[in-house]
Amino acid sequence: MVIVIALLTITVLFGPGLWAARVLRRHNRDEYFSGNGFELARLLLGDSGIETVAVEETPTGDHYDPEKKMIGLTKGHCGRRTLTAVVVAAHEVGHAIQDHTDFTPLKARTRMIRSAARMEKIGAGIIMVVPVLTVITRVPAAGLLMFLGGLATLCIPVLVHLLTLPTEFDASFKRALPLLASGKYLPEEDLPAARRILLACALTYVANALVGLLNVYRWFRILRR
Repeated sequence: MVIVIALLTITVLFGPGLWAARVLRRHNRDEYFSGNGFELARLLLGDSGIETVAVEETPTGDHYDPEKKMIGLTKGHCGRRTLTAVVVAAHEVGHAIQDHTDFTPLKARTRMIRSAARMEKIGAGIIMVVPVLTVITRVPAAGLLMFLGGLATLCIPVLVHLLTLPTEFDASFKRALPLLASGKYLPEEDLPAARRILLACALTYVANALVGLLNVYRWFRILRR
């Protein structure tokens, strides 16, 4: 029973991330498009009437930055002429379209990420300072401060990932997929695989949230000792 529970836990925590990575890798082998993801992103932006967003190569993961008005694409995913390249690029263009149309959840996510970054720094500072204060002052509330610090450092990123899921699914299935299904950019026979890739793009946030929950559980176990 213990082994079964452990296997189920591992599957739930790491299954979405592993499946997403497998889907992206599987459709990133055969190059048969006339252009790569970078070129498609620029084409989609132009066709959508968005002239203020740049497309740049980045080593930090495919993303859209609403503050810099920039789509960052990795060479590994989008530098090739594969289905993964063009679909991932279309997903990030979906975020740019959200920003262009003042999509409220995207704006809320941007504010949330800024606040989360500050809270994480505060939480990390508490974790570093409290042990020293405990030795010096022997304050009984040190354990509570440590708990709050760990909560800010570990739980807030999890909440960010979970609360941004509606934005990710909207970018995949209400923005990118209609563009790709219009017949101008993607053959009809590739649409089922494109849907799986778009789902994988959205599920990366689910995977990150689940791994974050595991870290929160570990933190509670440490505090209980």
